[in-house]
Amino acid sequence: MIVSGESGAPAGRLAILHPPGRMGLGANPFGKDVANLQLWQALARHAGYEALDVMTFQPADPVELSQALFGAQPAVTRIETALLSRSKAPEAAGALLRGQPELYDLAWMRRRRSGDRAYSLVGLIHTIAPPTMRQMIAMTQVAPMHDWDALICTSPSVRDALEAMFAGWGEHLAARTGGAPPPRPRLPVIPLGVDAGGFAELADRPEARARGRDGLGVAEDDVLVLWVGRLSYFEKAFPQPMFKAVQIAQASAGRRITFALAGWFPGEQDRELYEQAARRHAPDVEVRFVDGNDRARLEDLWAAADIFLSLVDNIQETFGITPVEAMAAGLPVVVSDWDGYRSTVRDGIEGVLVPTQGGPAGGGVGAHLVERHTVEQSSYQAYVGAVAQHTAVHVGKAAEALAALAASRDLRRRMGAAGRARVAETLDWPIVARQIRALTDELAAVRAAGVDPLARPASDPVKGDPFRDFAGFANTALTLDTWLAPARGATADQVRELAGLDTAFSGFRAPPETCAQAFEVIAVRGGATVRDVLLTFPTAHRRAVELGLAWMSKYGLLDWLAAG
Repeated sequence: MIVSGESGAPAGRLAILHPPGRMGLGANPFGKDVANLQLWQALARHAGYEALDVMTFQPADPVELSQALFGAQPAVTRIETALLSRSKAPEAAGALLRGQPELYDLAWMRRRRSGDRAYSLVGLIHTIAPPTMRQMIAMTQVAPMHDWDALICTSPSVRDALEAMFAGWGEHLAARTGGAPPPRPRLPVIPLGVDAGGFAELADRPEARARGRDGLGVAEDDVLVLWVGRLSYFEKAFPQPMFKAVQIAQASAGRRITFALAGWFPGEQDRELYEQAARRHAPDVEVRFVDGNDRARLEDLWAAADIFLSLVDNIQETFGITPVEAMAAGLPVVVSDWDGYRSTVRDGIEGVLVPTQGGPAGGGVGAHLVERHTVEQSSYQAYVGAVAQHTAVHVGKAAEALAALAASRDLRRRMGAAGRARVAETLDWPIVARQIRALTDELAAVRAAGVDPLARPASDPVKGDPFRDFAGFANTALTLDTWLAPARGATADQVRELAGLDTAFSGFRAPPETCAQAFEVIAVRGGATVRDVLLTFPTAHRRAVELGLAWMSKYGLLDWLAAG
């Protein structure tokens, strides 16, 4: 097996950070959770790694994880698990991939444990709308990160927005320090993917098409328009433009249209607002809300639908996986000309990109909206909702596109076939997984060609060592030169007994028997320095023994005020 060591050469393995230790989706999953799970599956199945090291925050079962990653397929990659706090797998793999962009603390952990050049850190960006998320991403520029680290952008729009953000943030840092903007991680563009073959199979089922349409009362000559996604009124898409466009298209095309929205409502308020908007703006259209957690019914809808519609207007959206799923299912798509949508859908080929118009910038209103949210005067939903309420999607152009597709079965077939081909060629998970593999290999080469940076300070000055940062709170501190002696009447058996009863945070210190052995070293000598005690134990055990000495001092078994 090829591994990445000091040379930084590409490794035949990849470490991923998956804190829960279990993989799966419950009810009402968010798009990022679905995307991350499918990405892990794709990397295990298609990236060509010999091993996938799953780093967790709690013990995990590699057999269980392997089943979640491969399902009924043969396991072509070895799956190993380890606690991040104890594993050297990132160093051996040469890269640690996280399904979100929070890399600041991981960069400091890397420096403290093994050095900046030990491996590459790679994060994945799902949204850049929340101010807290933008701050999290910006902090990577002041962490010990380098040119061999990366934040994966799922669309060119995300990359361009972050380039501008980093430029402004770097200029600010330079002005504050009188220096130059610090380096930042790379911003490669790698899209999310879908199971192209799986969606094609779902769509190519005549019995499912009949069953899905019958369930909605849609005749074969009628047109079924489909939306799939979270039905969040303030955080996904205001539905009024879609309802108005469908209403106009039905009248224009002279065809009966049913509009099915498959998803889940975050709250009852969202349902009420969607239903109210449907009654007001699409009074003549049959609008149906379908439970997106009913997987069998959703799969039937991919076969039953004729057109996919998604007029997203919310800055929360950055890629848009459902239009890609629709194209894989062979559906023509009518979508807003919006960030990631425009990088996956080509106007007039796989569907139609509906023109959009953002609100006025520079007038102070946008900054006021951000301030209201960041000082907790308004919620995130209110913030992005206010922005979306003043972002326009051209209703007339959307209606024209829907009417043209509703009137022409041939146009629907032609655009649907083009969409399916595009997904198979550029957005199928095996293709995306190989792009991730190419990125980690490229970062390894950059790391190999680089030089060891000056690692000063050695740990995060802001979130460092509490025993050091708060050393002044106590009047003295345990050091290697601290003289310890057995307290009056204390014995090694008392150490064993108490250590077995008081188990709070016991995982950090030496086990009871080892603590008793350390006590006996001190007792036999009539007292000893911490250094002398630690030297009697193997190097790997000394930190735990040191905490054991602090714990025995806390419980009055050792006396640190005895004369040395």
